[in-house]
Amino acid sequence: MDLKWLFEKSALVPAVVQDARTLEVLMLAYMNEEALRLTLESGEAWFWSRSRGELWHKGETSGNVQRVCEVRYDCDCDAILLLVEPAGPACHTGNKSCFYRKLEF
Repeated sequence: MDLKWLFEKSALVPAVVQDARTLEVLMLAYMNEEALRLTLESGEAWFWSRSRGELWHKGETSGNVQRVCEVRYDCDCDAILLLVEPAGPACHTGNKSCFYRKLEF
């Protein structure tokens, strides 16, 4: 499948990850074309690490893989939504979601 059209505006697109069962937002990461291709081929989430400059298979070291149930893209074709079945916490801190802190205002 040719996915180049999703990456016409930018080599990296934001990927929002949601729990497919609860719809809780688990994390935000970035995907390049190869990460999306690997995700679609393997059925597990792959991302591009901006800090390390390399592909990243979610859960490769922690075991907290994310099995992908559905992949959607937004109306502007510049963001991706992954609906996943998580095998454990999404956050490297051990929290279920990376969005566990509240900004008071």
